[in-house]
Amino acid sequence: MYNTPMTNEAEQEQTGLLGEVRISVLLPLPLAGPLDYLAPFPPPKPGSFVEVPLSGRKRIGVIWETGKKEMRGKILPLEKLKPIHSVIDVPPLTTVLRRFVDWVAGYNMASQGAVLRMILNTPEALGPPPVTIKYKKGMLEPDRMTAARSRVLDVLADGRAWHIKGLAKAAGVSDSVIRGLIKSGAVEGLEVPADAAYPAPDPFREGPVLTAEQKEAAAVLCKYVDQGGYQTILLEGVTGSGKTEVYFEAVARALRKPGAQVLVLLPEIALTTQWLERFKERFGVPPVEWHSGLRKSERRRAWRAALDGQARVVVGARSALFLPFPGLELIIADEEHDVSFKQEEGVLYHARDMAVVRASQTGIPLILASATPSLESLINCQRERYRHVRMKDRYGGARLPEIIAVDMRRDPLPAGSWLSPELAGAITQTLEAGHQTLLFLNRRGYAPLTLCRACGERLECPNCTAWLVEHRYQGRLMCHHCGYGMRIPDHCPECESEDSLTACGPGVERLAEEVKNRFPAARLRVMASDQMTTPAKAAAAIADIESGRVDIVIGTQIITKGYHFPNLTLVGIIDADLGLKGGDLRAIERTYQQLIQVSGRAGRAKHPGRVLIQTYFPDHPVMAAMISGDQDRFMQAEAEAREAASLPPYGKLVALILSSRNQPNLQEAGRMLGHKAPQSDGLLILGPAPAPLSQIRGRFRARFLIKTGANLSPQKLVRKWLKTVSLPSDVRVKIDIDPYSFL
Repeated sequence: MYNTPMTNEAEQEQTGLLGEVRISVLLPLPLAGPLDYLAPFPPPKPGSFVEVPLSGRKRIGVIWETGKKEMRGKILPLEKLKPIHSVIDVPPLTTVLRRFVDWVAGYNMASQGAVLRMILNTPEALGPPPVTIKYKKGMLEPDRMTAARSRVLDVLADGRAWHIKGLAKAAGVSDSVIRGLIKSGAVEGLEVPADAAYPAPDPFREGPVLTAEQKEAAAVLCKYVDQGGYQTILLEGVTGSGKTEVYFEAVARALRKPGAQVLVLLPEIALTTQWLERFKERFGVPPVEWHSGLRKSERRRAWRAALDGQARVVVGARSALFLPFPGLELIIADEEHDVSFKQEEGVLYHARDMAVVRASQTGIPLILASATPSLESLINCQRERYRHVRMKDRYGGARLPEIIAVDMRRDPLPAGSWLSPELAGAITQTLEAGHQTLLFLNRRGYAPLTLCRACGERLECPNCTAWLVEHRYQGRLMCHHCGYGMRIPDHCPECESEDSLTACGPGVERLAEEVKNRFPAARLRVMASDQMTTPAKAAAAIADIESGRVDIVIGTQIITKGYHFPNLTLVGIIDADLGLKGGDLRAIERTYQQLIQVSGRAGRAKHPGRVLIQTYFPDHPVMAAMISGDQDRFMQAEAEAREAASLPPYGKLVALILSSRNQPNLQEAGRMLGHKAPQSDGLLILGPAPAPLSQIRGRFRARFLIKTGANLSPQKLVRKWLKTVSLPSDVRVKIDIDPYSFL
C-alpha cells in the first residue's frame, strides 16, 4: 500500500474506473520481465502470491511492484489489462528475497522468471495444508459390545486420536471392527493436519567437549552471530579438526534468537548421512532436509515450513539457497570449495557466491567451511573482505596421515593389474591388522572405453562426442552425459567380429574385480553415485563401513565428503594423475583439493593412517605439496600463476556456448557473432571454436570465451554484443558467468 495519497494525475494513470490498480506480477517463466495486471484497490502488498490469467491458463506469480510503471518497453493502458484471479493466502516473499532474485538474474544473465522458478519449484505448497482423518472415542455407546470392540475402546480411553490401521494394530483387531464402531457412533472421526510440525532443535543442549583451538574458533563465529550484520567468515581446518562441531556452536547461538532460521548448504546432501546423525545428536532432533531425493510430499512440507518460519534449520543442496525464509539469521556453506555448488543446467550460478550475496543483502553472517578452501575465498581473506579462522590440529590428538608417492615409472604395474606391488602389500598389512582400506578412483563403471581388437572401433554415444562407459554390474554401456544406454554387445557393431570387444582402462567396478581376486576373504563395498542412488542406500553403505562389516571400500569422489571412519587407516589413490589432465584453469587446484580430502579419511582416530598415491608425476607441484603438507605454499604458487595470466580471481571469464541440431546454422551463428565481437583494451574474446564435447544430446556445440579485467563488467558487454546479431531461430545461446566447466 502507498505511504502517501496518489495525486489526481496518478489516479488517472494507474487506477481504473472501478478502482483497480496496475500491478506488475513476476511469473516463474523465462519472460522478459514482470507482466502488468489489474488488482482491486488497495492492492495486495508486494511479494504476495497471486493467481493470474496467461494464454488461457491460470498461473501463479508474485506481485513485484504495485502502482508503478516499469520502464521496460510499451506500457499497456489500464483498459487492456486483465484482472488477477485471486490472492493466495500465504505469507508473502520478503523484499530482501525479491531483490535477491533481481540480483541473481542480473549477474548471471538469466531472466527474473527463471530465477523465481527456483523459488516456486513446489507450487503445491501454496495450497491449503493437507488434512487426514483420525479417530477418537465418540459420545455414544456401541449398539452391542464384544471383546474386540472393548479392546478398541480401551485403547481410545486416554483421548488420543488414531488412524484406522494404527488403532486396529494397537487393539489387535481387524479394520472392520473399528468401522462398525464408527457406524454406531462409539468412535468418531476428526480432521487433523496431515503434516506434523517439525520438532524444534534445542539450542541449549550440551554438545561435545571442544578443544582449546575449537573453542577459540567457535567464539569468533558466535561473536558475529550475536552482533548481527553481514560478515563472511572462512573456517579453515585440517581434515578431522572438528569444523562441524565448531560451526554447530554458531548454529546454536543463532537459534537462541526468537524466530531465527539457519540454512546449511552441503554438496550432495543426499549422501551425507553422518552429518545428519551428528546434527541430531547435537540438537536432539534432525534438521529439515531439502534435496532432489525427497518425495514430492516431503518437498511440499519442507518448503511451506520454510515460508512459515517453522523450519528452524534447513540443510540442503545448492537449491536450498532459494527457499523463502522470512527469519534467516545464519548461512553456512560446508565444503565451500566443492564444484557441486556450481549449477550447470538451467540458471547457471555458483551457490557459494550467491550465498555471499544473500547474506550481504539480508545482513547476516555467512560461514564458509573447508579443509581445502578455494583460491577465491583465500584471496578474499587476504583482501580483508572475509574473516579467516584457522584450525591446524586434528580432534582428539589424532595425527595427519603419512603421505607416500608411489612412482609408477620405477614401480610399473603388473600386466592386467591396477594395484602397484607397494599398495597391494600395504593392503595385506592393513587387513592383517584388522583395519580398513579405502581405494579411491574417480571413474564410475567398469571401464571408460570399449574398443574392438579386430578393427579398432571405439564404441561412442550416438548423441554425444563421448565414449560409452561399460557398467558390467548392469550389463550395459552408458553415456555419462545424456544417459543413453545399450546392452553390452557380443560382437563389434562395425566389423561384426565376435568376442573382439575389450575394456580399456579401469573404473571402480574393474578395480573391485581385481581386489576380489587378490583378497578373496576381504569384504568389499563399492561406493559410486550410480550405485548410491538414494539416501537409504547411502545410509546402508555407511552403516556397514562404520560397523566394521566392510574391509575394503572402493569409491569415487562421493567418498571424500567428510566421512569419519575410525578404523580406516589406509588410503590408496589409484590414478592420482587423472585430474591433472583437465584443460581448465582450476584443474590443478581441484585435483589437490580432492586428493587432500580423500587422504583425510585415513587415521582419524587412535590408529595412525597412511596414504599411498600411485602417480607417474611424483615431482608435480600437487604431489610435492601433498607430501610436504605445505598447502599455503601450493596455493600461493597457484595464485601467482593465475595473477600472471589475469585469470580468476584476478580477472573475469564468461563462456558463450552455442548449440543447434543443424551444424551449418551453428557455424553461421558463430561466424556472425565472431564478426561483431567487440574490441577494447582489457578485453580478449577467444572463438568461436568447437567445444571439446562438440555434441551433447544430439546438439552440436561451439564456444566463445570472454576474458576481461577484474574491474570491467562483462555482463554489460555481452548484452550489448548479443543485441547486434540476429541468430538463426534454432541456435541456443547459453551464457555462463564465472564458468567452472570448459567442455
